[in-house]
Amino acid sequence: MEDALLLHRLQFAFTITFHYLFPQLTMGLGLIIVIMKGIALKTGNELFQNGARFWAEIFAVNFAVGVITGIPMEFQFGTNWARFSTFAGGVIGQTLAMEGVFAFFLESSFLGLFLFGEKRIGPKLHFFAAFMVFLGSWLSGYFIIATNAWMQHPVAYEVGPNGSVSLSSYWGLLLNPWIGWQYIHNMIGAVVTASFVVTAVGAYYLLAHRDEDYGKIFVRVGVIAGCFASILVAFPTGDGQVKNIVVKQPVTFAAMEGLFETAEGAPLVLIGQPDMEKRRLDNPLHLPKMLSFLTYQHWEARVKGLDAFPSDQWPTNIPLLYYSYHVMVGLGTIFIALMLAGTYLLMKGRLFTHRPLLWVLMLAFPFPYIANTAGWWTAELGRQPWLVYGLMRTIDGTSTMVSAGNTLFTLLGFIGLYFVIGLVFILLLIKTIHQGPAKTATAH
Repeated sequence: MEDALLLHRLQFAFTITFHYLFPQLTMGLGLIIVIMKGIALKTGNELFQNGARFWAEIFAVNFAVGVITGIPMEFQFGTNWARFSTFAGGVIGQTLAMEGVFAFFLESSFLGLFLFGEKRIGPKLHFFAAFMVFLGSWLSGYFIIATNAWMQHPVAYEVGPNGSVSLSSYWGLLLNPWIGWQYIHNMIGAVVTASFVVTAVGAYYLLAHRDEDYGKIFVRVGVIAGCFASILVAFPTGDGQVKNIVVKQPVTFAAMEGLFETAEGAPLVLIGQPDMEKRRLDNPLHLPKMLSFLTYQHWEARVKGLDAFPSDQWPTNIPLLYYSYHVMVGLGTIFIALMLAGTYLLMKGRLFTHRPLLWVLMLAFPFPYIANTAGWWTAELGRQPWLVYGLMRTIDGTSTMVSAGNTLFTLLGFIGLYFVIGLVFILLLIKTIHQGPAKTATAH
């Protein structure tokens, strides 16, 4: 049973990690395309118009692969996690259905209009189509976050005679106190990813001395958007979400910070390695009393450690949770520094010719994907050992009829299939970038 549980979790972790590589770019690109279209509409600058169309093509390919890789996850609720679906389907089925009916069709319909209807609907309606694509992608994100927020902090439910839960209030579900900071933090994280991708393509064009007018636009828009987003994803959104965890999942917070013992004036650990046998951090590099101050705005505040909770309530993989959280925070700090440097040189008029920083910006685009993935790992590992926090343990949510061998077989199949899909996606992306915005405009 434990082997099957591990493989069920690995399969879902693999499929959802791979899948989320795509929605985070579309959600962030949706906003950047609206910005470019807005500038084009206001100024009549064809470069911004062509740039928006270029990124819309990348959006479309990314969106299609996101849909393909998202479908298997929904089936896994019935195949690998049948007891969870039986228990919680009356609640999470509502938000997942709303995501499909309202958000997905809104996004896909207006994406088609944006890509193929420009000459028929005129510039103002074309901008409206771009805005609706953006709205649909962010609305889709909201419904998915609402689903996850209920699993993190279940509200607005009632337990039926058979032990399953049903929804008692739609608004209670959609306005879950957990949603606010988690949603904003997640969406701004998507903007960080899109900003780095846009900047990287612009930097490539400038370094290669081709499509330089577009390269300057992409770098300018990407760096400015990335600077704002990188700061906002740390504060106030990241800080607000951590405070959510402190109040509603304090044992998770202790594990994230590697705080094994309750302390007054708790230090903030920058680097360290959790030793679960001795229940301590090895080789810690920390800032004295900083964790107490950041958490409670008081230098001597008491912060609960793992010792304040029964060990059966601890997250099941504390080292991985700890490292995921610190990777996210560490990369986020680097993003702020990098984008502030880019903004400074942009204001000085030197960024477009500063080859060392352009190289860094071009090569940095994978790291927001890593940071966003680490952030979601932190959220999901932190909820363990609960599938629905405080209501259903993960071990109680699996399908008893699906063996470890069946799950391993399908996991290997997903790995092979997703490798092919990923390879095709990368080739299409390279082809579009190599073709460039000018040829994309001519093709339309």
